[in-house]
Amino acid sequence: MTNRKLAAMETRKKLVAAAKKIICDKGLVNTSIEEITEACGVSKGTFYTYFKRKEDIVFELSREVFTEILEKAEAFEGSFLERIENYMVSFSAYIESSGVKLAQEWIRNVVNPELAENSDEKNKLQMDLEAVTRLISLGIEKNELRSNTPVKTISHTIVDFLYGQLLCWCMSDGIYSLKERTQEFCKLYLCLIIKQYII
Repeated sequence: MTNRKLAAMETRKKLVAAAKKIICDKGLVNTSIEEITEACGVSKGTFYTYFKRKEDIVFELSREVFTEILEKAEAFEGSFLERIENYMVSFSAYIESSGVKLAQEWIRNVVNPELAENSDEKNKLQMDLEAVTRLISLGIEKNELRSNTPVKTISHTIVDFLYGQLLCWCMSDGIYSLKERTQEFCKLYLCLIIKQYII
């Protein structure tokens, strides 16, 4: 990779890191592109080299992390239930650690797919469904789950829970732990959903 490409990657990372800090403190609505670029020591035009609008940063902040969460869950040593719980708890823990303001901004920008300008934003739900589907399919491949496991139904149920819990957490302004609530769900209900398909 050339020095120019490395410098461009570093500038992009700085913009994302600065935006995350400011958005978590003030919310996206109260954050200006000027504040983000000033925090990085770059011009406003530099921002537009990497992003069309400030809302695009909200998705950028999470895309790589959720890919990493999936990969770690796939590599997790343990039973199928432990692997899916690892994914769900890590998913919620990352959102919680990023702050309720950032989660609220993300919801505001993706709840209506017609308003999402970035095609990745429009496909976030599909990406999360595919992630859970991959984990369930892995359980079938490893002979941990029966071949007749209703992969699509279980994937939708798990993602519905994660998104519903995220919305409730945002509506409460983060007064409880999203991670702990997800852990409670996994301990109380996940086995009930999956147990009839476990080999």
